Amino acid sequence: MRLCVPNAAVLGLFCRGCLSRTGNWTSRSFNSLPRKMSRWNSEEPCSPQPPQENPRVLITGGLGQLGVGLAQMLRKQYGTENVILSDIKKPPPHVFTSGPFVYADVLDYKHLRELIVNNRITWLVHYSALLSAVGEANVALARKINITGLHNVLDLALENCLRLFVPSTIGAFGPSSPRDPAPDLCVQRPRTIYGVSKVHGELMGEYLHHKYGLDFRCLRYPGVISVNTPPGGGTTDYAVQIFHDALSTGHHECYLRPDTRLPMMHISDCHRATVEFMQAPECQLSLRTYNIAAMSFTPEEVAQEIRKHLPHLKVTYNPDSIRQTIADSWPVRFDDSNARRDWGWAPAFGIEELVADMLRSVRDKRTNEGLPVS
Repeated sequence: MRLCVPNAAVLGLFCRGCLSRTGNWTSRSFNSLPRKMSRWNSEEPCSPQPPQENPRVLITGGLGQLGVGLAQMLRKQYGTENVILSDIKKPPPHVFTSGPFVYADVLDYKHLRELIVNNRITWLVHYSALLSAVGEANVALARKINITGLHNVLDLALENCLRLFVPSTIGAFGPSSPRDPAPDLCVQRPRTIYGVSKVHGELMGEYLHHKYGLDFRCLRYPGVISVNTPPGGGTTDYAVQIFHDALSTGHHECYLRPDTRLPMMHISDCHRATVEFMQAPECQLSLRTYNIAAMSFTPEEVAQEIRKHLPHLKVTYNPDSIRQTIADSWPVRFDDSNARRDWGWAPAFGIEELVADMLRSVRDKRTNEGLPVS
């Protein structure tokens, strides 16, 4: 069993909920006292937890590709008022009226702390990040958001004994990593600031879990395909844009080579994996960071599948050197056998189901917005 050690407070890494209550002390001596053993590091055998009240969830970076959909799924299970979406941007009307939304800058530690305390947050989902291609264009900003923002969230999660989810990415691997497939544990030497920041997050979360009992959970997402938000600067975003182009102009210019194979996943599988992972009992988890996988395809393969529905689709290839270099350093497949074994992960969408659903969803979206459909 591990103790919350005194010097954690010097770093701001302390768990107030784990403080020993066996004595009286003044605030002056607060930082020098030992802490109660974290329940996550207990050696007691795992047993079903008694029923508890619904979690109170805060999602940072909630207006990106993943936040709104995850909030909807969590609100259906735990109640609308128990899931708070946040970002630094103004939300569209349908997001603002669908449930609680607050302004939250992950670089503003004090304000983030106020949100957590005032709203009695118990689960924190940290989606704020600059993605791969955008991060390479602004390394200084990516370092601030992806690393400084992460440290703020880690400190606050530990201080308030939160269950913390931080996504990782296919970009956490590099050219020296095994590519087909990439296992959960292997050499990771990414060559983007996005990938470096994600490896940093994986290791910091695991360290704080083992040393101080932080309930840190992390999934390495593959390329996530969704109709709900426009591409946000990721290297795999061609697999979103191609559906919009197929139904608007009938022509897509791809910034990757036609044979560039990468792991991909439908967004509904991504949301479901995240929720199931957050709900998994602690005793089932042998790792703090897991790969999750669904399918792996090339631009030409997804184009061929789309042509089964839209034979007129034309795709030209104009590889962008930055994104192509990034893609060539990533795995072509994920080994997610640990996730399947430990907490029962299984995807619902293959490439056929994904293409059919995306074409239907994009067509409906364009029709509702009064846009022409090819």
